[in-house]
Amino acid sequence: MDTTTSPCIRQCCLNEEDICLGCHRSLYEITHWTEVDCETRRQFLNNAKNRKKNLQKTLD
Repeated sequence: MDTTTSPCIRQCCLNEEDICLGCHRSLYEITHWTEVDCETRRQFLNNAKNRKKNLQKTLD
């Protein structure tokens, strides 16, 4: 059973690159979340983590 939970924080707003400003997942990652396996979900989470970190760097 897959226990990887969605990082959605219900603050959905996509930027011009179709990245959610709430959870930092791409539109593709959001729409395919329920269709992919646990390993792919972990990769989506890692992608989101990296996007968030890069965003923080640009804001600092």
